[in-house]
Order: sequence, then structure tokens, then C-alpha cells
Amino acid sequence: MSRVIQIRDVPDDVHDALAGAAEAQGLSLTRYMLRELEHLAKRSQVVHENAATIRHAQAEVRGRVDRSTILATLREGRGD
Repeated sequence: MSRVIQIRDVPDDVHDALAGAAEAQGLSLTRYMLRELEHLAKRSQVVHENAATIRHAQAEVRGRVDRSTILATLREGRGD
């Protein structure tokens, strides 16, 4: 079942930019915004899943792993 989302107080310049982007792609503003919201929801889910993976990995190594160690391990795994 679909639901309705209403957004108030959208600045004119934001509305104009979104309407222009929709028009450039041959979409109605509603269809364009729905597509963008779908992309946003998918990205949010990926971020959530990545955070869960990081928490799990940290629990496995029983501590915090810093960014540089993660990147070095990734590079090493790729043979960089």
C-alpha cells in the first residue's frame, strides 16, 4: 500500500531546481521525487548495513579498528 508524504516550506529555489531536473528527465515532479526518495532509502539501508557489519567486525576483534587499518587491509586484500 502506498502512503502520502507532504513536505511544507520548500524554498522556491529548491522547488525550481527539482522541477527543472524532473523536466530534463521527462518526468513529473512527483515521479522524480518518488524515484529520488527510493534512491535515498536504498542508500540509507546500505549505510545501516555497513554500520552493522563494522560493529560486528569490531566485536569479533574485541576492540576498535581505526580507519587507516581498515583501508590498509582493504588495499592489501586487493593487492594494491
